[in-house]
Amino acid sequence: MTGDDAVPSTAFSADTLMTRMGIEVTEVTAERAVGTMPVAGNTQPYGFLHGGASAALAETLGSLAAYAHAGPDRIAMGVDLNITHHRSARDGNVTGTAAALHRGASVATYGITITDESGKILATARLTCAIRPGRGT
Repeated sequence: MTGDDAVPSTAFSADTLMTRMGIEVTEVTAERAVGTMPVAGNTQPYGFLHGGASAALAETLGSLAAYAHAGPDRIAMGVDLNITHHRSARDGNVTGTAAALHRGASVATYGITITDESGKILATARLTCAIRPGRGT
């Protein structure tokens, strides 16, 4: 993973939602974060990828990028997440890509696209994070 020094070591511990959901983060910078998640284990009763799982992937990636943007003495906290589900998946892995839309001193916003293994868009989301003092202060 790139940019891992910008992410708290506790983000990848066994006792996190992202670990339980099988989210693997491959890139984190202040501009962009990328990660994958298996469909298996993250489905609703009909066997389709759960919309809440897609939302958790989107918020995870956007939050990690915002955290990288915040810097060593600040934290990023999600304050607004919206997501539109365009289609679903029954198997394989999905990939989320968060891209910075706005990186300010107190607010950062990311657009997140979730795709299936064939590159079809499953969902689009937008996450806004508040940037606040916190780490080392």
